[in-house]
Amino acid sequence: MNTYVKTLTLMLALGASGIAGAALTPEEIKQLGTTLTPWGAIKAGNADGSIPAYTGGIEPPPSYDPKKPQYRPDPFANEKPLFSITAANMAKYEDKLTAGQKEMLKKYATFRIDVYPSHRTAKYPKYVIDNTLKNAASCALAPNLLQLAGTCFGGVPFPIPKNGAEVMWNRTLKYDQYAYQSPGQTSTLVDRSGRRVETGSFAYWQTYPHYEPGRSKPISSDDILEYGRVDWTGPARKAGEKLVLHDSVDMLNVGRRAWTYLPGQRRVKLSPDVAYDTPSPAGGGVGTVDDTQVFYGAQDRYNYKLVGKKEIFIPYNTFKLHDEKLCPSEKVFTPNHLNPDCVRWELHRVWVVEATLKEGKRHIYPRRTIYWDEDIPAVGMADNYDDAGKIFRVSQINYYPFYETTGHNPHEFVVHDLNSGAYVRQAYTPAEGGMMVVTKPTEAKQAAFYDSAAIAQEGVR
Repeated sequence: MNTYVKTLTLMLALGASGIAGAALTPEEIKQLGTTLTPWGAIKAGNADGSIPAYTGGIEPPPSYDPKKPQYRPDPFANEKPLFSITAANMAKYEDKLTAGQKEMLKKYATFRIDVYPSHRTAKYPKYVIDNTLKNAASCALAPNLLQLAGTCFGGVPFPIPKNGAEVMWNRTLKYDQYAYQSPGQTSTLVDRSGRRVETGSFAYWQTYPHYEPGRSKPISSDDILEYGRVDWTGPARKAGEKLVLHDSVDMLNVGRRAWTYLPGQRRVKLSPDVAYDTPSPAGGGVGTVDDTQVFYGAQDRYNYKLVGKKEIFIPYNTFKLHDEKLCPSEKVFTPNHLNPDCVRWELHRVWVVEATLKEGKRHIYPRRTIYWDEDIPAVGMADNYDDAGKIFRVSQINYYPFYETTGHNPHEFVVHDLNSGAYVRQAYTPAEGGMMVVTKPTEAKQAAFYDSAAIAQEGVR
């Protein structure tokens, strides 16, 4: 680590160009792994013990069977809520609620937040931790804050973020896994009356090249950030469609490239509109493409102000929600919001970022307040505002950790539309038959699988 400190110090002394923001000092870097976790979270618990100290993350419970890695039993199944927050008592907990949560509590008499004991279940592989320590001394942003500069590796790029852009880049370069796949994911819209509509079912694959185990080279602006592929199986109007997506590390000059195979036309077409505030393909009219997983895609339409770190109740360790035995679909989906009996909330420290629309840019959300967990940069919530300054939509990640290896599943998300009373739960899987982690790099899908030619050749004719 000292080598990287010396390198960056020399670059700054020489007036290295193309780097924005103040570099971490050697004293700050020494905090990583001591008072801070290697990825920059506060290692200690909070003053009253309601947030515990970080002690190493989750371990598989005795009921976990490695031969059935897709089934992840709830290690906290015997825990009961410490208390419940409703509209009647929300004032007592006001400092730990988001503006969106307060609006939902006031608007929906059936909505409540069941708060359980907090567990810090994040766990990273050694190579990601090592790369994060390298990043602390050598990774930086370009002056436009939209591109990487310095030398950055496959880890948390900014473990001690100094501005909102760095927090957002931590989310962009999040670590879930090197690769994973799911044989069946579903998206469901629930209208204000409680009527359920399947908006999409699909098989899914994702690969993050910069997180390939054993990779030693730094991230290049020419690199692919992530590959994604969706093979639609329903509803009937979408069955047979395929989508491949390439996100570049350089989202400014290269950006997102996506191709769709349409069986009715028997051809592949470029899909440049799978971005920003285009309606989500499986959102049923609720949510935008960049509502995916709270925020997904290029950052160039907003300015990001780092408000600071707060203690907030967020969905966490949501094993129960994904267990068909405990929370089958007919129980989960209630009008206006998911059944509170099925959602676990915990108190965690989060980074708070205010996103405001840049002059000359357009988006249906002129302002967003985004909350990212300090342990897992991809887990959190967002309040999205309309032109009148009112909260339009509230989104959340329903996270649980992977047992079979280190890593996290922040893939599922929910978007609540406070104007219509509808909400959509996207990309969810049951605990059994759900997300499958690719533990061997040789088994991960490679670039050819995500090529437009591949979906053309495999298309139904």
